[in-house]
Amino acid sequence: MSIADTLWHFPSAMMAWRNLGRNRMRTALAALGIVIGVVAIASLGMAGVAIQQQATSNLGSLTNQVSVSAGQDSDYDGVTDDQVEEIRSLLTNAQAIPQKTNSTTVSSRGKEAYVSVTGVTDANALYDVTEGTAPERLQTGALISNSTAQQLGLELGDPVEYDGHLYRIAGLIDSSSGFGPGGGRGELVIPISGLADQQYYDSVTITADDGDAASNIANRLDEHFNSEGHEDEEILRVSSYANVQGQISSFMNTLQLALLGIGGISLIVASVAILNVMLMSTVERRGEIGVLRAVGIRRGEVLRMILTEAALLGTLGGLVGALAALAVGAMMFHVLVGDASAALQWSSARYLVYGFAFAVFASVLSGIYPAWKAANDSPVEALRG
Repeated sequence: MSIADTLWHFPSAMMAWRNLGRNRMRTALAALGIVIGVVAIASLGMAGVAIQQQATSNLGSLTNQVSVSAGQDSDYDGVTDDQVEEIRSLLTNAQAIPQKTNSTTVSSRGKEAYVSVTGVTDANALYDVTEGTAPERLQTGALISNSTAQQLGLELGDPVEYDGHLYRIAGLIDSSSGFGPGGGRGELVIPISGLADQQYYDSVTITADDGDAASNIANRLDEHFNSEGHEDEEILRVSSYANVQGQISSFMNTLQLALLGIGGISLIVASVAILNVMLMSTVERRGEIGVLRAVGIRRGEVLRMILTEAALLGTLGGLVGALAALAVGAMMFHVLVGDASAALQWSSARYLVYGFAFAVFASVLSGIYPAWKAANDSPVEALRG
């Protein structure tokens, strides 16, 4: 069943459809303006969602972690064993992992790479590996970042030397993971015994269940070590990425509003074009409308016919624009997130609905004045031209 057959049951809609088809070029240009406006609104909104998801993905599990290091008022050059035990006594459903760090140059097959050296026991809690394993108790092997391994041509089982000791590579660290100084890039992870010459721990990483738990732990540790009986001295510096996640979300929400505003300007421009089309159409059909009024067609019917034209124009342009925006959004999600189907999730697909609804609303709004003008024009004056 064609659109015309469907609209036959609605006289006002049928007449509106025929009127739009009289000057197809002008109608197409007005619809194109709507399409561009919808694509601008929907695709920019979806872009904001894609960027936010990418930022959240890049932070990964860091939002669930708290880092503790020596504060500016500490008497030690790091975190002591007693402080580590005190930290652990304050934790519930969380794990404290002390770390010692250094740096060195790793060489292999005539190539060199500068890496951060991290000594830990529970490597599995901090690092994700692309190959091999990250042991819960790292005692003999080593982990190295995937990018460094590729740079030096190293593979699983190859030896790596640090401070006169050889460590066989047990796993390759995912370049986007890690909470050490290398952040998973250019990092060598060895057993903490390999840095036994360092008296204190450079940092302690605490892994919690989620971002809220990490924030609560950070506040508890800060209050315990830096407030109680210390006159607000910074004995230990406590840092959490959970607050950063919240700040990023707030910034992205503001960015999305700005992007939607930019897209809305395009649709407002399109609505002005629709207003022009409707005005020109009513002027050209002034005599026809006068005849309709003379044979008994009421003002309300004329008003409904013109508004239906505008609504049809907005609906068609909105549908085409939403489909085009969906294709653009799927491409953006594929590039930024790696999953084109994420464009169909409500968090992003809702902007297709917003763009379509705004297009119909703006079109109808633009048709109100031409419709009112045509409906209130005197039939006698209209017939005279």
